[in-house]
Amino acid sequence: MTTTADIKQICRQAPMIPVLVIGEIEDAVPMARALIEGGLRVFEITLRSDCALGAIERIAKACPEALVGAGTLKAAHDVDDCINAGAVFGASPGSPAPLVEKVLDAGFPFLPGCVTPTEAMALFDCGFEVLKFFPAEASGGVKMLESMISPLPDVAFCPTGGISLENAKHYLKLPNVITVGGSWVAPSGLIAQKDWNAIRKTANRTCEELLCVQS
Repeated sequence: MTTTADIKQICRQAPMIPVLVIGEIEDAVPMARALIEGGLRVFEITLRSDCALGAIERIAKACPEALVGAGTLKAAHDVDDCINAGAVFGASPGSPAPLVEKVLDAGFPFLPGCVTPTEAMALFDCGFEVLKFFPAEASGGVKMLESMISPLPDVAFCPTGGISLENAKHYLKLPNVITVGGSWVAPSGLIAQKDWNAIRKTANRTCEELLCVQS
């Protein structure tokens, strides 16, 4: 069972996917609402805090219009945990075999991480046509992805790692980039300050500028 169609559909609904770290569970829903009001309803809660799964669960219940995903999945058991919490997709910085096997068995929409053409080819053979290119800027960035267009024409990427509003525009001009991931819309500092208005405004500006590039 592959997850290609679902993850493509999810990625196409977002010019960028905010990558978020939630430190306090009560911040989850107001942060999600600020992103949604700013025009971004697809986002990734990373499993980098003790309350990450609880945050996903709260957002899934309070904001049914959101497509909330889970990031930094590392092990097979993370898949069940995220599905049970209500995540509609997952992402990983890498693609260890047990994790990939579990994702495919569960039919869970997923962005497996890769850096090299060999990794991209192996994941494509497993049924994944959209891959997380991480860490993007440290691994050759736009030039690296541009070099994969001709040899791997059927593979699309979501570059993440070192992405900003400015360089996101260069990535999105590539035909093999379907969306980008980044933390600039809702950085940990703004979340800690509970500055939902600033997050809303940044999300809105991001949508306006990046949708122009994609159109």
